[in-house]
Amino acid sequence: MANSPQAKKRARQNERRAAVNKARKSRIRTFLRKVEEAIASGDQPAAKDALRAAQPELMRGVTKGIFHKNTASRKISRLSARVKAISA
Repeated sequence: MANSPQAKKRARQNERRAAVNKARKSRIRTFLRKVEEAIASGDQPAAKDALRAAQPELMRGVTKGIFHKNTASRKISRLSARVKAISA
C-alpha cells in the first residue's frame, strides 16, 4: 500500500487513468465490432461506412497511448482488405 502522500496521489491518478483508458478501449472495440458485423452480413456499403467511422477512433487510441501505431495500422489494413473482398 502507498505510504507517502505522493504515492497515494499517484495511486488515485492511476485509478482514474485506468478507468478512462478502459472506456476508450471499449469504445474502439465497439466500432470494430460494427465493422465485423457488417462484413459478416456481407453488406459492403455498411461495412465501408463502419470502417470509415472506425479508422479515426483507432488512430485516436494511438494518440492517447492505448494502442501502438503499428497495431492500429495493422487492424485497419486487415479490416479494409476484408471489406474490399466482399465485392469480389
